[in-house]
Amino acid sequence: MTIRVRFAPSPTGYLHVGGGRTALFNWLFARKEGGQFLLRIEDTDKARSTDEHTQVILDGLTWLGLDWDEQPIFQGARVARHQQVADQLLKEGKAYMEEDAIRLRVPPGELAWDDAVHGKISFKGEDIRDFVILRSDRSPLYNFAVVVDDIDMQITHVIRGDDHISNTPKQIAVYHGPDGKKLSKRHGATAVGDYQHLGILPEAMRNFLALLGWSPGGDREIMSKEELRNLFSLDGILKKPAVFDTTKLEWMNGQYLTAKTAEELYPLVKPELAKLGLNGNKDTVLKVITAVKTRSRTTLDVARQVAVRLDERFVTLDDKAQKEIAKDPTGYRASLAASIIALNNAPDWSPGSLEKVLRDLADERTVPAGKIFQPIRIALTGGTVSEPVNELLSVVGKEAALRRLEAAALA
Repeated sequence: MTIRVRFAPSPTGYLHVGGGRTALFNWLFARKEGGQFLLRIEDTDKARSTDEHTQVILDGLTWLGLDWDEQPIFQGARVARHQQVADQLLKEGKAYMEEDAIRLRVPPGELAWDDAVHGKISFKGEDIRDFVILRSDRSPLYNFAVVVDDIDMQITHVIRGDDHISNTPKQIAVYHGPDGKKLSKRHGATAVGDYQHLGILPEAMRNFLALLGWSPGGDREIMSKEELRNLFSLDGILKKPAVFDTTKLEWMNGQYLTAKTAEELYPLVKPELAKLGLNGNKDTVLKVITAVKTRSRTTLDVARQVAVRLDERFVTLDDKAQKEIAKDPTGYRASLAASIIALNNAPDWSPGSLEKVLRDLADERTVPAGKIFQPIRIALTGGTVSEPVNELLSVVGKEAALRRLEAAALA
């Protein structure tokens, strides 16, 4: 049996996080098992479905790195097929007419399926009221259309969210046979595309979504697309609801940022710098990206830190820096004044030379090196955390760095 799974979004809105994860689980399962991943656009709600939303969904899947087999099926184009099957059920006595609508006769007895996450789930047919499958205007209802489409598309496994458990017995009643397996997910409240604009890398989002309700075993968290595909199995799906943790997503994104080269990040950072009105020399920008990427969580964060180092207009003192200065404002300015003199006499502006100059100054003033480094860091960036101060001075450049230090010493 060739495994065939489908992702069937409704183009009445954007691709949300929950939908993105459902698509990813389907894709991973199909690719791991050598099967096929299909798309079905459930556009039967003509009043709310739009081509724009369809394209946004397709773009979101592509951004996540998911490809699909065969051309997408549009449910709205299959109404004649849905009508044909409903009429056949009516002819066979498995459905009946009521007020010009066709209503399915729900068979008595157990309606059950073997759920890959929750085990056997069972309902009684007697507890489910006969339901309409074709309205009086001959339009099909969801629980009927999806079963017809799944049968025609030869879908072998249905992987979808817990919120669909209540639909399943009705759909089994339409099958008059066993349903496919399904997996658990929870809908996220944010569109996948929003995270792209918030500076999240697609590989980080894919990795994060994969671990949102699934575990490969062990404590490993950073995995490539190929590793996810090779490790994925239905057995790894967790029963408990997943919690969307933005802090965890940003941490994971930071791991991917650190692993990328400045050249790889440049196309993502450059447009953000342009929005800030900065068009720095590429070689300079690459040098600064290299310095800041390991302490960044998003590409927007990288761009902001690059902007601070390229242009003093973007330097603002954060709360921690203000508190640090307030502890000893006189000492802060005196330290900067001494550093300015020492740096002016530096033999060159290389990180190695700058570190030696500042450490010698600390020895001369008989203070810990941090007492020299931290005021410089605050004056140059407005914050208390950065790359090593000698590297910071190097990327800011001699003229700009001294100008900032002098301004801070006089403030």
